[in-house]
Amino acid sequence: MPRVLSDERRDLIKAIADFCGRECGTKEQRDKLTSNGVEHHNQQLYEKMAKLGWLGIAVPEQYGGAGLGMVDLSLFLQETSYGRAPISGFGTTIITAAAYEKFGTEEQKRTVLEGVVNGRVESVSMSEPGAGSDVGALTCRAERTAGGYLVNGQKTWCSNAHFADHILLIARTEPGSAKHEGLTQFMVPTDAEGLTIRGIDTMGGKEVNDLYFTDCFVPDSAVVGTPGKAWTQLMAGLNLERMILAAMMLGVARRAFDDTLAYVRQREQFGRPIGSFQALKHRIADMATELECAQLLLDDTAATIDAEPGKVFPREASMAKLKCTELAKHITLEGMQMMGGYGYATEYGMEALLRATVVSTVYGGTSEIQRDIIGKTYGL
Repeated sequence: MPRVLSDERRDLIKAIADFCGRECGTKEQRDKLTSNGVEHHNQQLYEKMAKLGWLGIAVPEQYGGAGLGMVDLSLFLQETSYGRAPISGFGTTIITAAAYEKFGTEEQKRTVLEGVVNGRVESVSMSEPGAGSDVGALTCRAERTAGGYLVNGQKTWCSNAHFADHILLIARTEPGSAKHEGLTQFMVPTDAEGLTIRGIDTMGGKEVNDLYFTDCFVPDSAVVGTPGKAWTQLMAGLNLERMILAAMMLGVARRAFDDTLAYVRQREQFGRPIGSFQALKHRIADMATELECAQLLLDDTAATIDAEPGKVFPREASMAKLKCTELAKHITLEGMQMMGGYGYATEYGMEALLRATVVSTVYGGTSEIQRDIIGKTYGL
């Protein structure tokens, strides 16, 4: 990587690379850890990282974390993604933990943030069958009852709920209110009575879930932040979510590029390495250039956020998410094309990288939504 890094950050990158090479560096290891690619999170490996202190990288020191910022979090996400570590629960956990850190009670903070440091997983649920990009259209309701709320409705596309400790649920508590008003966040244990979690089969394996709430009681103490103000609270976390997805996908893109480069260097046809043919050489050059651009954009945005941690950067964060996810999808497709049949075979792993990137331009705000947000920042 061409960026200028401190010795501490270089040491972190090397430590992560060594760990991933040792623990999940071969296809055989990854198959064993992921049930042949079906599962994307291995709790045993995750807890090994927790013992090394890595999972608390962005958690405040008072809760046992390192208290570092977006730059260091981005490095960790890139390197674990590059190393293909099956720790899919980390992304949603950090997104969720940030909401508790900003708006939760002290008890909620200790439960969640200390849990993050020790290797626990958290999840967040916004989407519904009729509310995807239009999150404000959600209808899952939480009605007032003695000592708390009764939740009824359905949620969908909830990542990692099947192995998380809690779900940060966004539900409508004020029926008839304006679209982006009357929404409240709740901390709901995944074993709560009245909650059913059912997995959704995807081309990527076991990743997301439908949630069904039937008179699921949550006490007043489960409210996160100010009742009825969840929309404002959600907006405060957009930098983090988009940057997490951008960093993860840039790590995957770098891995796909390096795997493709290694292949075209050694694969021979017509008496010479196929990478020496101009058609492939130019593709490699374009991919490398785009990777450098994405890296600079991500690094600059992360540093900007660290310089003003309380400020929302909708343009910059959306640009990073858009660029890194679209580039990751492009590079894995190019890698598969250049590797031919071997790119399509599970043996070489490019098809797994492709499956990981295809959905990245959809979740966390589609590429179309990111472009719309960027356009709005220019007054359009």
